[in-house]
Amino acid sequence: MKCTEMFNTVDSLNQEYVKVWEDVCNIESPTKFKAGVDACGEYFAEMARTRGWKVEYFRQPVSGNIVDITLNPDAAEKPIIFSAHLDTVHPVGSFGSPAVKIEGDKMYGPGVTDCKGGAVAAFLAMDALDKNGFRSRPVKLILQTDEEVSSATSNKQTIGYMCDRALESVAFLNLEGSDKGKACLIRKGTITFTFKIEGVEAHGSQCATKGANAILDAAHKIIELEKLKDDEGLTCNCGVISGGTVSNTVPGYCEFKANIRFANTDQLNWVREHVKSIADTVHVPGCKCSVNNPKGRVAMEYSEKNVALLARMNEIFAENDLPVLEAAKRKGASDAADVTFAGAACIDSLGVRGGKIHSPDEFAYIDSLAEAAKRLVCVAANI
Repeated sequence: MKCTEMFNTVDSLNQEYVKVWEDVCNIESPTKFKAGVDACGEYFAEMARTRGWKVEYFRQPVSGNIVDITLNPDAAEKPIIFSAHLDTVHPVGSFGSPAVKIEGDKMYGPGVTDCKGGAVAAFLAMDALDKNGFRSRPVKLILQTDEEVSSATSNKQTIGYMCDRALESVAFLNLEGSDKGKACLIRKGTITFTFKIEGVEAHGSQCATKGANAILDAAHKIIELEKLKDDEGLTCNCGVISGGTVSNTVPGYCEFKANIRFANTDQLNWVREHVKSIADTVHVPGCKCSVNNPKGRVAMEYSEKNVALLARMNEIFAENDLPVLEAAKRKGASDAADVTFAGAACIDSLGVRGGKIHSPDEFAYIDSLAEAAKRLVCVAANI
């Protein structure tokens, strides 16, 4: 099906949705600020209700509530699912007031690319489909709420909900920020370990003969972990550390976090054993170390289902005079990895284009909103 009229509708609605984009990014929503995440979700829910679309919630006590919006809920065909997350990473107020600024062809602010821009693009696509009378299959938008912490605040319940819905779908399109001309089919997984070292406190003047320096023991462990620097495989970043009380006392406690990225399940299994070995190795007599065994987030590994889905999408794009997308891989993690691991057909990074994500200078290209929406429109109409 040629989607010319739907594309025209996207263009006619574009300015309205640029304002929506600005509004939702001004609702600051770091992961652990449930009130902000829920307020952002409710903004979308209310827009959906005014259009007569179905709105459901997967409510959470700590993380934000997932908002699940469906156009054509009673259609007989399998649904296509769009997905984006509403949580961001910086504390409220980090971007000033208002949080969003528009300068030239760019929008700056928390989550403009990662990942609220993708959510707005999906809603715009659904609006265009609806206004053009598309009724063939359900079109669903799932708004995730604790993606930035690998669904830890919901104890993996939110990503579990998404995977269950994904297995019922014809395709799951995740709307993390995009790179021009590319779609993501492979991503690294991520896991963060917390090391806790107990030493023995003593007066600083007796550090040569008494006490057991927990910070020193931690330093040896960090140096060993930081040797993992394979850009295509295992990498480790020890990014948080705390310990000690005053400079003239041998520190009796130190804690640090090690974030490790991996390319596949075999590497993850090796990492768990490697981390345990490092924790068990005592470098400073008198110290002892414990380390947790977190769940982490799986890698998005090669999947024939995903390759076939991208091939079909590229046929659709060509038929509608849109650029085809090259398969690409990324080093960061995303919900698409869990969805792929669960067995659903999934393509990632189909949202808006931008840069400097997870920084105070995060930005998005404004014209990429309509670009993303048009891709989603023609896939939904033709898949």
